[in-house]
Amino acid sequence: MIDVIIIGAGPAGMMLAAELRLHGVDVLVIEREAQPHGQVRALGLHVRSIEILDQRGLLDEMLAHGTQYRVGGFFGGIDKPWPDDLDTAHGYVLGIPQPVTESVLTAHALALGARIRRATEATGLEQDAEGVTVQLSDGTDLRARYVVGCDGGRSTVRTLAGIGFPGEAATAEWLLGEVELTASPDEVAAVVTRVRQTQRGFGVGPSGDGFFRAVVPAASVTEHRTEPPAFEEFTAQLRAHAGTDFGAHSPRWLSRFTNATRLADRYRAGHVLLAGDAAHVHPPQGGQGLNLGIQDAVNLGWKLAAEIAGWAPPGLLDTYEAERRPVADDVLNTTRVQSELQSTAPGPQAVRRLMAELMDLDGVNRYLIEKITGIGIRYDLGPGPDLVGRRLRDMALPEGRLYALMHAGRGLLLDRSGQLSNAGWDDRVDRVVATDEMDAAGVLLRPDGYVAWAGDDDAGLRDAMERWFGEPSA
Repeated sequence: MIDVIIIGAGPAGMMLAAELRLHGVDVLVIEREAQPHGQVRALGLHVRSIEILDQRGLLDEMLAHGTQYRVGGFFGGIDKPWPDDLDTAHGYVLGIPQPVTESVLTAHALALGARIRRATEATGLEQDAEGVTVQLSDGTDLRARYVVGCDGGRSTVRTLAGIGFPGEAATAEWLLGEVELTASPDEVAAVVTRVRQTQRGFGVGPSGDGFFRAVVPAASVTEHRTEPPAFEEFTAQLRAHAGTDFGAHSPRWLSRFTNATRLADRYRAGHVLLAGDAAHVHPPQGGQGLNLGIQDAVNLGWKLAAEIAGWAPPGLLDTYEAERRPVADDVLNTTRVQSELQSTAPGPQAVRRLMAELMDLDGVNRYLIEKITGIGIRYDLGPGPDLVGRRLRDMALPEGRLYALMHAGRGLLLDRSGQLSNAGWDDRVDRVVATDEMDAAGVLLRPDGYVAWAGDDDAGLRDAMERWFGEPSA
């Protein structure tokens, strides 16, 4: 029996595979595509995802392939600068195409021992008390203790598990693709600047290798959104909105996306769980989708590994849904707001002008930036200091950078007092000496980088250890 079968080899699926392998979990990833599709649907990583990659030793490679942008303009396209003192060592957006992110995460997971089986897909699931039988399209059956659906917004796993996906159906659609253009870059930039004054759902820009990535509103919402648009439909919409198709030719790929907004009514059904777009879909405003999936995976990975290893305290695995579903709900709400702000109707435009004025206030601007970038998340872990439930920024410690000490995905006790102990949990939690840069005498970090406890009392620390890391070893 396989410990975990992950359906879907996108960013969420491969990040989850790597997180599970850090804890020795046997992982098989099932992917219906014979090869990575190469579609650049996401363009970058926000601060919290960048921090996570740093915590797993992957950031240097990502930085080598990406470009750092220290810019604003991510909330509804309203251009406001970021505060200089944003609470992170990574105050930038990392521009990096989704295929590159997937490639790095896949190589990482494979290096840790994950396996991928391509060119097949799940067609059936049957659960019992011990696990799940997965029927595949190639006629074989596989047995696993758990199955995680990371198979996108039209998730087969979600459907087979009987998990509802309520929300709002699509009311608008866009066409997206990579093409070559005969128009000069200066001409393209001038036309895009003009069109975006009234149509913020339009954009054309270089994507490398001589190609341009173009997005344009569709004429209507099609019933068959899994089918890519014809090239003639794509160029016709470019002409309709820009007055030119820029001499587009030789499309590398074309696809559709919509403003459908849906959230799974639960993230777990027995031995089946959901992560990434299988659990939530929303418009792309703010660029949060891929980031949300990566963060789902890091929250789930150590908890599922603990369940399989047998040391998980009661209810630990269910905290995945309790913590991540409200985050997704908030992202859906935020993207709804941003969609309205980008409408060309007079009412939304009036609200947009007011929002632009409010964002000149540092507190408002900071709040929205922290929301978009993910660093403002605070999980509801019960009473305690404000630090509890939040992530920590990177900091210098006597033994090295904080994030550099988190590569193994273990818990971490930061002890500034020198009086705290991880005895009984040292097989799951490391202890390091902290510095005065940390506000509390002691901090217990979960493997996903969030604070489980902060204080100076042994009793409180022991309670937190038992709550998050189970019973102490003999």
